[in-house]
Amino acid sequence: MRSRLLVLASPEPVLPKVRFDRLEVRLRGEARSRFSVVFTLAIVLAACSPATTAEHNGIKIWEEFSGDDALRHVQALVDLGPRPPGSEALQQARAYLAKELDGFGWGVTRQSFTDDTPEGKITFVNLIATFPAGASQAIPSFLLCSHYDTKLFANARFVGANDGGSSNGVLLEMARVLSKQPKLAARVQLVFFDGEEAYVSFTDTDGLYGSRYFAKQLAAAGKTKQFKGGILFDMVGDKSLTVTLPPDSPPTITRGIFAAAEALNVRRHFTYASGAITDDHTPLNAAGIPTIDLIDFEYPAWHTPDDTMDKISAESLDIVGSVAARYLADEALK
Repeated sequence: MRSRLLVLASPEPVLPKVRFDRLEVRLRGEARSRFSVVFTLAIVLAACSPATTAEHNGIKIWEEFSGDDALRHVQALVDLGPRPPGSEALQQARAYLAKELDGFGWGVTRQSFTDDTPEGKITFVNLIATFPAGASQAIPSFLLCSHYDTKLFANARFVGANDGGSSNGVLLEMARVLSKQPKLAARVQLVFFDGEEAYVSFTDTDGLYGSRYFAKQLAAAGKTKQFKGGILFDMVGDKSLTVTLPPDSPPTITRGIFAAAEALNVRRHFTYASGAITDDHTPLNAAGIPTIDLIDFEYPAWHTPDDTMDKISAESLDIVGSVAARYLADEALK
């Protein structure tokens, strides 16, 4: 914004007393007159300075998010077929995620562990990404998470376009968008959890394998306080999108997400779930990392063979990704 400044000279200008901590400055004579102009200029320039906004280097990062690109990633994962833990298809999915992250400049660490399940011992692998690759001193302060496995069904072909696919499309596209803003990206850690799905039913020992292990390792290393919050994405591609926030959603993050949705005129797509939801955010919250679960639990094809690409849309992925990016820029990463 340009402004026009008119300075009227006066032989004896009336000056305010200026305090610098406990030092009082009083000016006289010519010095006093010169100070009048400089002081007035400083006030006007300060008033004309742009207010702090969510823009970074003149870029509104939420406008950079592409639902079409996110959908392309989902298609690539779904093309691999069912992706339960320990399967060859999940190994291929893991390789795809790592390759894409590497292409965006993120460094990827594989967190491998073996756990007991109702199907016997299974090896799980979380993917943890930080920016930039090779940065040994990066200390991220916010988590963005997703699970990349699909539920195991003995008698059905479940490809998980929405449940196990959509959230990874959003997270990969978020990785690309953030990589264009290195200072922001360095403050984020991306985590792709393995083993979110329960083999029988969610208990303390079945389901959430990857997030439980990740949270436990953070706690053991004394690093939970490093993260001031997190967002979990899960089932965010439904064409009829209604993001149902769980009742245990951290209030501050919830307000920020609602505000971002309102600013982007998509608030109608965000509401509260009618009951509790157990998901990968649960172990993180229990460990002391306030994490919100962006999940559309009003999804008729959930855990059925009908959870296919025709049920999800680029528009829904764009809504969720843009709101999350706006929240990160407005509040989480300030």
